[in-house]
Amino acid sequence: MPISKCPPKSEPLWKAWDQKAQKNGLRHQVFAVNGDHYVGKWKDNMKHGKGTQVWRKSGATYEGDWKFGKRDGYGTLSLSDQETGKYRRVYSGWWKGDKKCGYGIQFFGPKEYYEGDWCGNQRSGWGRMYYSNGDIYEGQWCNDKPEGEGMLRLKNGNRYEGNWQRGMKNGSGRFFHLDHGQLFEGLWVDNIAKCGTMIDSGRDEAPKPTRFPIPEVKILDPDGVLAEALATFKKTEEEGD
Repeated sequence: MPISKCPPKSEPLWKAWDQKAQKNGLRHQVFAVNGDHYVGKWKDNMKHGKGTQVWRKSGATYEGDWKFGKRDGYGTLSLSDQETGKYRRVYSGWWKGDKKCGYGIQFFGPKEYYEGDWCGNQRSGWGRMYYSNGDIYEGQWCNDKPEGEGMLRLKNGNRYEGNWQRGMKNGSGRFFHLDHGQLFEGLWVDNIAKCGTMIDSGRDEAPKPTRFPIPEVKILDPDGVLAEALATFKKTEEEGD
């Protein structure tokens, strides 16, 4: 009895093309319709592993780790400088879910940058901020602003140590007027000192000491008077709220 052989069914060409189009492993360069392009590793058609992305419209480039299509791990974001034509580093640090998260350094300008913790693209946790005017803040952050314990050191050497809320001095704190040789300690509300004590501190070594020293307080219980004043002020603030 004759044996008949059926030729194997050939797969449609589109299936072969689709298989070749699947992105897995290392690809030298893949362009998007809008002109963006990516060089690096893929997994299941998503950027995954080490890779470099260039955005055509903004001129930004990211080089670092990816996880299922999002920046995740350690990486550097840079922008093209229109004047020099070179890339200027904007952020170097850790990412999670396409957002800055963990320790990183953000450059806001040639002389202004932040180094510290991030969460959801905002400064959050501990960090140090170098401002362009020469001031330096070091301490806790929340929602991109100083919040909690922190120290602000001014360019002239004076400094504030104490509590912060919403990026302003709030709560108990000390301000060292090192240029005049004085120390203020008390309560602050939205960057304004409301009540406290001012004493001479290092007045003899100060570059611009006050003309006359602060006289010694003669009342019997200065600490009690200050505590009463603070309690009265806090009560007034609570009643106002």
